[in-house]
Amino acid sequence: MTYAGDQRMLDADSHIMELSDFLDAHVDEEYSHLLRRKGMEALKPVLDSAQAKAEARKADPEKAAAADERLLQDKGWNAVGAFDQDERIRALDLFGFEGQLVFATFATSMFSGRNEDRLYAGASAQNRAVADFCTADERLLPVAFVPLVDPQRAHALIVEAIELGCDAVMVPSTAAGERSPTHPDLDPVWDTLAQADVPFVHHVGGGGRLLDQAFHNNDRPVSDHLGGGENIRSKDFLAIPHSSELWLGAMIYDGIFDKFPTLRGGIIEQGAAWVPSWLRHLDYGLRAFRRTEEPLQKLEMKPSEYVTKHLKFTPFPGEQIDWMIEEGGSELFMFSTDYPHPEGGKDPLAKFEEFLGDKTADERDRFFYGNMAELLGRDFAKKAQQPVAV
Repeated sequence: MTYAGDQRMLDADSHIMELSDFLDAHVDEEYSHLLRRKGMEALKPVLDSAQAKAEARKADPEKAAAADERLLQDKGWNAVGAFDQDERIRALDLFGFEGQLVFATFATSMFSGRNEDRLYAGASAQNRAVADFCTADERLLPVAFVPLVDPQRAHALIVEAIELGCDAVMVPSTAAGERSPTHPDLDPVWDTLAQADVPFVHHVGGGGRLLDQAFHNNDRPVSDHLGGGENIRSKDFLAIPHSSELWLGAMIYDGIFDKFPTLRGGIIEQGAAWVPSWLRHLDYGLRAFRRTEEPLQKLEMKPSEYVTKHLKFTPFPGEQIDWMIEEGGSELFMFSTDYPHPEGGKDPLAKFEEFLGDKTADERDRFFYGNMAELLGRDFAKKAQQPVAV
């Protein structure tokens, strides 16, 4: 029996745990010297240990079987398939998922920043590397990363990502440099995604620093859940969805989904308990400002209706998904594991099932499969229309 059991499932969030040479074979030679390598080089003892364990699993069936038993217990580079393609296929077999979006983890740190040559060369290399990793199995669905600060370069990178076969494109949940993401200069980005039937996605971390660090200067120091201080703590957690709320609200209020009616987006690893109240907040904003703002007068639907039609969200395991479905609608929410990151927990399915007990077969199938299938489009969307066994 697989982890999914009889329930068909798509996983909206998983990751590669990159090794230090992840970008090397894919970065254009003229920009290779721009990559920042110190962070990955500092991880050498961790990476060497993880690679040694992976090789031991390949050589010893008993060690491989023991690792399979710890599928959701081992995290990071020590997890099955964290960086090895063959092992990742085995992990998918154990999970029983029909598809899994695959994001990078640390490679972005090698090229992020204000140097646009490094930024776009690095993003291109990362997209090629992720797409290459996912060629191992059609269930692995690569996610590209496209910065928006330079509209022309962003559009070229979108085209390249689509040609690579990427199934989604992550964009930052921030302003596009000095522009709004709704600026006409970025219309070719949204038009190309819409025409290609490829969704954009946000992911935690895409909005930059979550909050002013002064909020942690309270003479009450705490460690994060990994034991350090640089990852998410409770007050960081409160701020996780803020950048996406604003970014998406701008896209809706400025009429982008009217201009590109087939454009879709997924909001990944930012929780979703905030979504029901946000829907009402959006609609109230329309009522409050429509009289004085022409773009709002041109909207063809209520803001909340654009959300239902165009967007999907991944709750955190343990959030009260039954209440969220009742308040926001069954069309909005998707299952995810965050594999092999520790934030996904040791049994995300059980945590979601805790609140799904009284939901109908259709509502359950929407959460575990149908909504992500609609986000992805193409063949997945056709499968989502098939009757659900009761």
